[in-house]
Amino acid sequence: MRAIAIITARGGSKRIPRKNIKEFCGKPILAYSIEAALNSGLFDRVMVSTEDAEIAEIAERYGAEVPFRRSEKTSGDFAATADVLLEVLEEYRRRGERFDTLCCIYPTAPFVTVERLREAVRLLEENGADSVMPVVRFSFPPQRCVVVKEGCLQFKWPEYARTRSQDLEPFYHDAGQFYCLKEKSFLEQKALVMSKTVPLILSEMEIQDIDTEEDWELAQVKYRLRHGGF
Repeated sequence: MRAIAIITARGGSKRIPRKNIKEFCGKPILAYSIEAALNSGLFDRVMVSTEDAEIAEIAERYGAEVPFRRSEKTSGDFAATADVLLEVLEEYRRRGERFDTLCCIYPTAPFVTVERLREAVRLLEENGADSVMPVVRFSFPPQRCVVVKEGCLQFKWPEYARTRSQDLEPFYHDAGQFYCLKEKSFLEQKALVMSKTVPLILSEMEIQDIDTEEDWELAQVKYRLRHGGF
């Protein structure tokens, strides 16, 4: 059984310039994903897919491989993660390497841990799943959301207006950290969420979207809180 960790780190971040290598609690944020993958002991290859020379240099400094550069086609703003993974796997196959399992890890995921990566791979194997996706429960029930119509608030779904929160079905969203996939299933379905995708449920303290400068600061506060940095 061969496994590869693919960390997707292009250079063209718009909302937070150079986000993938910006310093986060003392080191480039990319380093956290690399270190978690390496320390997990799960992977035959830990590689970073990038078109950017500076990102490649930092990736190699922290122990990842950058055996080839990402193409222009998969480096743009509208490139899908699945397309990046397909390109990486195709190049490895040209070089005579194939894998049974792949784990796509985002470069801005400092909350990823060795334990969670191992748990995801275990779930993938034990459940005979196509993929495992970390998710987190919505903190407020989406069924009771309100919308603005003609300047006034109204319930989107009035039938749930008086339903107790604990009686509503839990809804979850992608934690935005990583995905563990069976290569065979991925090459057939070309998607991250496949026919049999198993959840790995995380807590709010284990995740943080990082899309704005405010998100970045909040993520650092949360990280220091979890790791005794205050």
